[in-house]
Amino acid sequence: MENEIQLISDGDGLAVIGKAADVERFLLSEGLPSKDLGLQRLTAAAGTAASVAQARSEIATESGRWVKLTPQSAQLVRKHGLRRSSKTGLSTGVVKGSQGRIGGFVDIVKGPRTLLTNPAVLAGAAKIMAQVAMQQSMDEITDYLATIDEKVDDVLRAQKDAVLARMIGVGFVIEEAMTIREKRGRVDEVTWSKVHAAPATIAETQAYALRQLDALAEKMERKTKIGDLATTAGEAESAVREWLAVLARCFQLQDAIAVLELDRVLDASPEELDGHRLGLRAARQDRVELISRCTERLVARMNAAADTANAQVLLHPAKSPAVVRSSNHVVTGIHDFHERLGIESGRPSWEARRWADAATEARDKALETGAKGVDAARSLGNEALGRAGSVKAKLSSGIAERTRRRRGGEEEHGGKAE
Repeated sequence: MENEIQLISDGDGLAVIGKAADVERFLLSEGLPSKDLGLQRLTAAAGTAASVAQARSEIATESGRWVKLTPQSAQLVRKHGLRRSSKTGLSTGVVKGSQGRIGGFVDIVKGPRTLLTNPAVLAGAAKIMAQVAMQQSMDEITDYLATIDEKVDDVLRAQKDAVLARMIGVGFVIEEAMTIREKRGRVDEVTWSKVHAAPATIAETQAYALRQLDALAEKMERKTKIGDLATTAGEAESAVREWLAVLARCFQLQDAIAVLELDRVLDASPEELDGHRLGLRAARQDRVELISRCTERLVARMNAAADTANAQVLLHPAKSPAVVRSSNHVVTGIHDFHERLGIESGRPSWEARRWADAATEARDKALETGAKGVDAARSLGNEALGRAGSVKAKLSSGIAERTRRRRGGEEEHGGKAE
């Protein structure tokens, strides 16, 4: 129908489906950036039976755009009150417009609505949304890798570890499978047979990279002398960048495998598509949390090193700032990596204390302590003088008393002698 937009949210993105003009008008009215959903892939999900012929016909005339869920677009989902299915994890609804304008309210589907009421088509739409989201993540990681000093292939080729060499080979195979998928629009058994063992190699490489980052954190934790901290922090600065590149490449390949898996499941067992999609999403979140725990631990150690260095800048005016600079570079690099993976993290930046500032602070503290000491001494001195005066008075009184007694005794003795 005209002026109707069908909305589907899977928690990561929002699909906006309808006539091209209506979809464009809706997105413009909400001020949301979007990318093509690739709705033509839904025809495979609709099947070939006569009962779904209407769905295939409607899909052919519809346009679809995908919006990444951000605080702004998530507000849109709440604004239009989409209804969530506990079975599929999808929130759906129809936005109706009036007088040529889209928006205003949501009409939960009551009559026949092909895309939202056909389970196969809805599952297919959710699959495409998940694939578009993962492709978006892969593109962002590609951009991230391009911003580091050396591209990931250069970093990986510089490594002599066999586990990394295996991942490079797996990457070539996965890229080939993605190319075939793009050309054919599906993942057949032959294509899948080339990559089905790849996840194990990628997981092994990811675990290896995480162990390297853990080792760096432990090494930083063991160092207590500023000289050792400066050396270790400097080594970590380049090493962390390389291992983050390896982790990013692992994550990119894991997303690519997930894209291929979803197409393969649709081709082989379409009834399992929803369950598999939800399983992939949960597994991806587990990977994010694992990486987050490891990198956050390293951030904590680098921040602690910077704190220690700043506290000893007076004793080490050259090496302390070096520790802070290296720590800042590592923490900033991890923060940028987190952004690409959608991990929320703070970005504390330590400022290296100048020797003169530290010296001034130390002098002020010394003066403050000295002033308190003078006051205390003065108070103690006054108290001592008071006590001395009291003792002196007592002594003077005692001496005078003894003198009087002596004189009195002499006079008495003299009188008896006469």
